[in-house]
Amino acid sequence: MYESDLDIIIRVLVGVALSGILGWERETSGKAAGLRTHILVGISAVLFVVIGEHMAVSFRVYGDHARFDAANLVGAIVTGISFLGAGMIIFNRNVTNVEGLTTAAGIITTAAIGTLVGLERYVVAVGTTGIVFVVLRIAGYLELKNRVEKIKEAAREPDQP
Repeated sequence: MYESDLDIIIRVLVGVALSGILGWERETSGKAAGLRTHILVGISAVLFVVIGEHMAVSFRVYGDHARFDAANLVGAIVTGISFLGAGMIIFNRNVTNVEGLTTAAGIITTAAIGTLVGLERYVVAVGTTGIVFVVLRIAGYLELKNRVEKIKEAAREPDQP
């Protein structure tokens, strides 16, 4: 009826590996939420799915009068992780820019990947991790290149009186 604890640990380890890839990318980019944060988010998402599966099976044992809705569990994961992500967004009124949006989005994406791992959708989780990693690296490179060009342009323009 229940899967073995070893099967659950395998899911957690896959979640650690995939979350770690995204966390490493953020860490090497000097972002606030790095390796440890992403790994913990991935692990928690996997475990929430495992807990949800266990609850669904347990409630079925007690008959029809007990209900469990897996959609509510996923909603709770999204809400909790979104709260964490919101804490990473910094708005600077003086500079008119917002920082941390990509990190917050990465945290939510990591939770989604962890949820996929918890559901044993390994191919989708691995594929999504690869796509997200490439997007973060390529977009980061292009953004940096754009900033350098803007700085060069500003340096070429003469000061106006």
